[in-house]
Amino acid sequence: MPRNKTFAVTLDQDLCKGSDCYICVNACPKGVLAEGERITSKGLRPAQVKDPDACTGCRICETLCPDLAITISDTSQAATTVPAVGRRQPASPSSGGWTTSPGALKPGPHYMMGDDACAEGAIAAGCAFYAGYPITPASEIMLRMATRLPETGGVFVQMEDEIASMAAVIGASWSGLKGMTATAGPGFSLMMENIGYACMTETPCVVVDIQRAGPSTGQASRPASGDIMQAKWGTHGGVEIIALVPWSVQEMYDLTIRAFNLSERFRVPVILLGDAIVGHLRESFHVEETVELFDRAKVPGAPPFGTEEEAGVPPMPAFGQGERLLITGSTHNEFGIRKTADPEVQQRLVRRLSRKIVAHLDEITDYELYYEDDAQRMVIAYGSTARSALWAVKRARDHGEKVGMLRLKSIWPFPGEVIRQWGDACQELIVPETNLGQVSQLVQQHATTPVSLVSQTNGEIMDPRRVTDFLLDGRTKLAS
Repeated sequence: MPRNKTFAVTLDQDLCKGSDCYICVNACPKGVLAEGERITSKGLRPAQVKDPDACTGCRICETLCPDLAITISDTSQAATTVPAVGRRQPASPSSGGWTTSPGALKPGPHYMMGDDACAEGAIAAGCAFYAGYPITPASEIMLRMATRLPETGGVFVQMEDEIASMAAVIGASWSGLKGMTATAGPGFSLMMENIGYACMTETPCVVVDIQRAGPSTGQASRPASGDIMQAKWGTHGGVEIIALVPWSVQEMYDLTIRAFNLSERFRVPVILLGDAIVGHLRESFHVEETVELFDRAKVPGAPPFGTEEEAGVPPMPAFGQGERLLITGSTHNEFGIRKTADPEVQQRLVRRLSRKIVAHLDEITDYELYYEDDAQRMVIAYGSTARSALWAVKRARDHGEKVGMLRLKSIWPFPGEVIRQWGDACQELIVPETNLGQVSQLVQQHATTPVSLVSQTNGEIMDPRRVTDFLLDGRTKLAS
């Protein structure tokens, strides 16, 4: 460094983790920084500026500090302005909310595979980044995105695995882009740690899980719905999540758009739980001329992890917009500063992450009813199994059975109040599933009326005749 250059070292001891870190102390080549002597009320010893005159302006400490506690400024007369890491740049004006945009496909009818319709829904929703790894029966989504994103100015990256794919999507989201990945059972398991990180950092993104028969590798391209509980409870610590369950190619398109809107609205990863049937099904669907889209709120200078509203969603800036951003999966306050030893901060954060979802159930919960007016028994179904169930309900009604159907389009948060209402109104609830009864157990928790399970785990589409037999006269045989 030229000798006519002098530098000032500013250390914010309120931000410094000190004895829990000391990265700056170990990294400084000139011994400018040293271990602190003052002990705070939290038992930390912030670093101290021991020899400021020795600073050469290398800015290693400023660059490496995880809490942006250090600022190096050139105080010489010939100083050239060099922006410090984290120093505020001109911020964009406040933005976000609902807008109407033209669709990405020509309006009208289209005919394609469910996986392809999912990719087109993502493009229509404004997805500009996709990172993924091929896995059946979701690979067609990746292939479509690899073609379509370069055409729409987006970025496609094939990662080395599903762990890296989820991490890349989180990073893209914090750069200001709408991002998505898609996978199936084994890959979904690998993504869980980073999905939890996305929940903790309130990172909007969409994860598509085209479910297949398991456990483990199972039947690679055969249908099942065994990931319902994993979607909710796969990450440790307990967290609220939003998950949607399409039953058609039309909903692979529509619910992908809705997944992006919900993720941006509530700053949360949203999971689209398809399966091998709806993913590989080919049928017609309709594209509207315009699409209603929600873009995350941005308020310059506002804390990115806190809000005065009890169940509010904080605004979310992006890197490069002049904000001092700290993104950590550890317990943090409204500015992202780690507070891992503060019980009040932990409780306030975890409860807010939950409230921002559960306080808006009316906005999130989605379902359809069929033949409910005179129903004495109610079938509760979701995903591709609901197609078989509806066929069976119609056949049973042809034989005089007063049976209706409640089709769940959103599965998490679980619509327990809706289940309770129909449990009170009906004599029996019947849940057909291609698993061992994951949703039926939830239904039992929320209903006092008898709940029956029609379970199928052979890697085939739910046989509508099995459901029909159960509704007519085969209850004992099929329930066992």
